[in-house]
Amino acid sequence: MLVPAPELPALDHGKYKGTPYHDNHHSGVAQAIPGQVDCAYYDLGGEGVAYHDTDAKNNGSGALNPADGTYLNQFRMNEGVDTSYTKFHDQIDDNPYEVIHPPENLLYVGWTEPGEWFKITVEVAHAGIYSADLLYTSNRGGTIALDVNGESATLPLTIQSTFNAADPIAWRQWHHWNRAPSLTTLRLPKGKTVLTVHILSGGNMNLANFDFKEAH
Repeated sequence: MLVPAPELPALDHGKYKGTPYHDNHHSGVAQAIPGQVDCAYYDLGGEGVAYHDTDAKNNGSGALNPADGTYLNQFRMNEGVDTSYTKFHDQIDDNPYEVIHPPENLLYVGWTEPGEWFKITVEVAHAGIYSADLLYTSNRGGTIALDVNGESATLPLTIQSTFNAADPIAWRQWHHWNRAPSLTTLRLPKGKTVLTVHILSGGNMNLANFDFKEAH
């Protein structure tokens, strides 16, 4: 929901030192709004600048996903934010207990804990009101919130649990994907804008992407 507040400020380019993510597969261009904003491509800048994580280890890349030289298994493995990707073997992320079937090999932020946050630089086509869907899993539910250019932009947003007691495989509770339609509505300024995703409560959520559309 939209917090009753004055127009949010434009980005102070001299203050924020993070930069849009880039590697050999990505040019470093800010993700576009309207459009899909992928959480795993949070900004470069490191701990305390582009993100805060409760430990320095990436529990997905290089750990659960062994460092075998492949792009997906080693994606950002030396950073603290925990990342992984959707897998279809053994019906991990393509199972009958989820509401939404995500695409295979979709990168996401996982192992989330309360107090963690990460920033994503986006390029907003024009100032206005945007709604955002969220593709996610949540073993026990929780809350998140969003900032825009360092200013609070939402109240706590409830993430519904995707736990399904019918699934006989306990660890797959972290892989029941769903989409929260119109999870929030944001007033965004035109141009370069930094979104901050805060994990407030619950944790144990996998956050894949926000799909921003102009609100009517």
